[in-house]
Amino acid sequence: MIPREILAALRTIEIHTARLANEQLSGTYKSSFKGQGLAFREVRPYQPGDDIRTIDWNVSARMNETFVKVFVEEREMTVMLAVDLSASERFGTQRAPKARVASEVAALLAFSAIRNNDRVGLILSTSKVERIVPPKKGEKHVMRVVREILGFEAPEAVGARSAELRVTKKPAHRALRRETSGLGDAEGRMSRLAPAPYPHLGAATDLKSSLEALAHVARRRSVAFVVSDFFASGYERALSLASAKHDVIPVVLVDRRDFELPDVGLATFEDLESGEMVVVDTSDAAVRAHFKREMTRIRDARRQLFFKLGLDSVEIDTGGSFVRPIRDLFARRARRIGMR
Repeated sequence: MIPREILAALRTIEIHTARLANEQLSGTYKSSFKGQGLAFREVRPYQPGDDIRTIDWNVSARMNETFVKVFVEEREMTVMLAVDLSASERFGTQRAPKARVASEVAALLAFSAIRNNDRVGLILSTSKVERIVPPKKGEKHVMRVVREILGFEAPEAVGARSAELRVTKKPAHRALRRETSGLGDAEGRMSRLAPAPYPHLGAATDLKSSLEALAHVARRRSVAFVVSDFFASGYERALSLASAKHDVIPVVLVDRRDFELPDVGLATFEDLESGEMVVVDTSDAAVRAHFKREMTRIRDARRQLFFKLGLDSVEIDTGGSFVRPIRDLFARRARRIGMR
């Protein structure tokens, strides 16, 4: 049984994104992506101006008249949605958590695809690949894809934490909770509450396996949207290999608090993906500046990687429109393709 709140959210997303796909993305989507190639349709008599390279010499010899081959673009494509739903995707301080924004983006892309008779598939991952939905056509299939995203709950996250600690993050998005224990300056600006060594970025995010799964699910060249906050490590080679075979488009989900700590005094931060907690004096300007500097460095390194691999990418803020960035992305690609 599907919970009532999931059904309500599913219906809302269906109505909203289907309309947006029709009204705002119908033209730019089709012109943004090349088809799989040219398919032979028919032969017809030669007309002045036809390319002589298309002349069908066998038919022309039999008919004693010049005929040319007519080709049409094979438009049908496969669109894969590789969606990261690791613990950090539950973070969001603006309009919605990143996981909800991911479902909206996925629905918009999926509806745009089926409006053009393309197939849509899903790879859903956390610390591993959790779900694979093979590519198919049709609105029912799109709704299944969105339902998988909306209704997903990682096994390790079920009932594991109180509501207070559930609004959290990895190094960039840790839930803020007022600390009342009265820690003094002598204990330092930042005090670890967990004895474990500091975890690597994205301790429970496995983009590598998700990208590797693309090769098995979509054997022909496909358009692959990778929807994630990209706070992960070790995925660079997998991204490079995937982009060599597929048209990979990173969709980066960002939140204002990914880069800016609020000044709330002493606060406890919890990393949902590692369970580590730290106490931070957010009233210290040096601490906030250091946080912003480090997170900016991570963002710039990610952008540099995408640029090096020649990938089109788009950043979507949890507090803004998710339609405008996608529409601008399609428009950029359409202009570039038109110039070739």
